[in-house]
Amino acid sequence: MLNNFFLGMMILNSSIVFSQNEKSIEGKIIVDNTKKSGVRIINLVNQKEAISDVEGNFSILAKPDDLLVFSAEFLDYMRKIIEEVDYSKGTLTVEMTAKVQQLDEVEIREFKRINALALGILSSPAKAFTPAERRLNAATNLYPSVNAGTMSGGSVGLDPLLNWISGRTKMLKRALKAEEKEILLEQLDSYYIDQYYTEKLQIESLYLNGFKNYAVYDDALIEAIQSKNKARMDFNLIRLAIEFKNLNEYEK
Repeated sequence: MLNNFFLGMMILNSSIVFSQNEKSIEGKIIVDNTKKSGVRIINLVNQKEAISDVEGNFSILAKPDDLLVFSAEFLDYMRKIIEEVDYSKGTLTVEMTAKVQQLDEVEIREFKRINALALGILSSPAKAFTPAERRLNAATNLYPSVNAGTMSGGSVGLDPLLNWISGRTKMLKRALKAEEKEILLEQLDSYYIDQYYTEKLQIESLYLNGFKNYAVYDDALIEAIQSKNKARMDFNLIRLAIEFKNLNEYEK
């Protein structure tokens, strides 16, 4: 009886480890009123990339909790976390939307006095959440359940506790970290074109994405980006380029 218990535990542990291994996920992009080809898919965890074909099909290595980003000039940018069900099925369907056609001329009128505070909808300014922040906030905030009577006429919702036990909170925190680095990369791209890295910093184009991802983990550069200090960004990028080129992995 005891031997069977230990055998069952070994099988269970093996299956858990196996489930975390990367495997090829076959995906399909669904979008109306525009083409499906040329969509760039990036796995922010393992840095694998793929491009969709004319039917919207693609294939990319991934595992549960990996964060995929989808981008194209003609589509709205979106993100997708690989869930256990996606991994188990080995397939993924992603619905995207075409970008709204920009008007030639738009007249904008600003009504500064008309807002949620002035209308009495909010008592104080609302915090703006990113998608990852919103999911994490919803999963971890304690809230009183309606019509659930205990001492004060309500009880604390169990969702945050269940999310913590199941590991979903940990997954969402990892997704938030990945999103923060993704935002930093977008901000960095708004200041520098690829030629700056290859010509000024002498980073080989093969290692360009690797260097950018290496750079956005540096605290000094992060502070410079957030404060929009271009001179400090230049200085720290030069320093980081020297460090990056001295790494053993890069020399190989």
